[in-house]
Amino acid sequence: MAEFPFLEVNEAIRLYGGEDLNACMQCGLCASVCPWREVESPFFARQMIRMGQLGLEGYESDEVLFGCTTCDKCVINCPREVDIIGIMRAMRSMVSEAGIRPETLKAASGSCHANGNPWSGKREDRLAWTKGIEVPKYGPDTEYLLFVCCTSCYDQRSQNIARSLVKLLDAAGVSYGIIGQEESCCGESIRKSGDEELFNKLATSNIELFAREGVKKIITTSPHCLKTFTSEYPELGGDYEVVHSSQLLAHLVSEGKLKLKGKDGRKVAFHDPCYLGRHSNVFSEPRELLDAAGAEVVPMAREEKFSLCCGGGGGRVWMETPQEQRFSVLRVQEAAQAGAEVLATSCPYCISLLEDSRKTEGLEDSLEVLEVSELLARDLA
Repeated sequence: MAEFPFLEVNEAIRLYGGEDLNACMQCGLCASVCPWREVESPFFARQMIRMGQLGLEGYESDEVLFGCTTCDKCVINCPREVDIIGIMRAMRSMVSEAGIRPETLKAASGSCHANGNPWSGKREDRLAWTKGIEVPKYGPDTEYLLFVCCTSCYDQRSQNIARSLVKLLDAAGVSYGIIGQEESCCGESIRKSGDEELFNKLATSNIELFAREGVKKIITTSPHCLKTFTSEYPELGGDYEVVHSSQLLAHLVSEGKLKLKGKDGRKVAFHDPCYLGRHSNVFSEPRELLDAAGAEVVPMAREEKFSLCCGGGGGRVWMETPQEQRFSVLRVQEAAQAGAEVLATSCPYCISLLEDSRKTEGLEDSLEVLEVSELLARDLA
């Protein structure tokens, strides 16, 4: 931080993208809804913003500056509509250039530089999820590019999400295809964790690839990719018609193109992912799909725009969070209290964290965690 002393820090944060820094009036409504207030934590967005306004240091630690999950609850609760996430991102970008960055995030960035993904997987293994199934290649006459997020490409648990979606798209007769090894991470979490230069590299690589392949429409398996393609790629010249898998599947069911037996019959609670719900305003489609599958949708204490973050956004999916600070623990407990037999969601990050907490909380025999596509694939007519 020596490069940005005192009040120069204020200007630097604004130059790094935190233009709204001085618009914050310190009302504290952001703190009142922050998920970190559910547990013991040193993270306080209001305090960090005030320190930035005054040009003070002391917020650069992993637990403080890199605590924000970018869940968006603070933003939608702010009476002045301050872009708090933009300020957090700017602060992270500033200190990252000074070499202050959690080691696990450095590793994720290094993997993206070397192999185009944050999971330390080889680029040639990006299609490992397709083993044993036939997935069409994207071509000149293909309607949709199926962009499978890095988590579902490399994480063994999440690979079944992509495989289940392929089964559903085939059943509905959708024209889709994948490009393959040339694809790179969308860069969403990389940017939110403060590596702006790497985000631009990844995004530019994908935009150039999509241009060569003639991509116009994209299906995403991750809401993080959805948000990035719709809100951030256009700034770099990448304009596409983008849908999350749950949106497309709901449309296919309503059109009668995707036929389900409607015999699931279990009590299912739905966890709204931050980037599908608050960030992208997609709330009804996943629930419509659960209804169509014959599930009994049971409400949880916090739903839709009030949903509790799983804890994986903002790059924190790669950081180690103490058991007593994991929001995902609170979430699986809420599902169990609601009497759910299944906790469904529509985000690979959420799946990873909820699965882990289901196990640590001893709920393996009473609560199943499923992505909506997985549940539907079991109910195909």
